[in-house]
Amino acid sequence: MLGVLFVAIGGAIGSATRYLVGGWFASRFGPSFPYGTFVINVTGSFIIGLFLAFAQERVSLSPYWRLFFAVGVVGGYTTFSTFEYESVRLLQDGEMLLGSVYLVGSVAMGAIGAVAGITLGSWI
Repeated sequence: MLGVLFVAIGGAIGSATRYLVGGWFASRFGPSFPYGTFVINVTGSFIIGLFLAFAQERVSLSPYWRLFFAVGVVGGYTTFSTFEYESVRLLQDGEMLLGSVYLVGSVAMGAIGAVAGITLGSWI
C-alpha cells in the first residue's frame, strides 16, 4: 500500500506539471500543433532515462523513491495517450504533414531524449 501512496503523490505532481507546461505552450503558440504534448513527451523520455540510469548505476535508492519519481511523477507528466489521440485527430482532419511530423518526430525525439538521459545519468 505504501507504494501506491508514493505513486499517487508523484502522479499528482507530474499531472499538475503536465497541465501547466501544456497550457503554457498552448497559450504561447496556439492550438494548430500540440507543441506542449510534443515537448512533454521528449522531456519526459529524457527525464526518465536520466533518473533511472542515475538511480541504477550511481546511487542506491529505495524502491519507493523509484516508484514515486519514475512511475508517479514522470508517469503523470508524460502524455503518450494524449499524443496518440492528437496524432489521429491531425490525420483525420487532413493534416497529413503535421500529423506525420508529430508522430515521427515524437517517437524519434523521445528515443533521442531517452538515450541522452541514460547517457547523462551514467556519467554523473
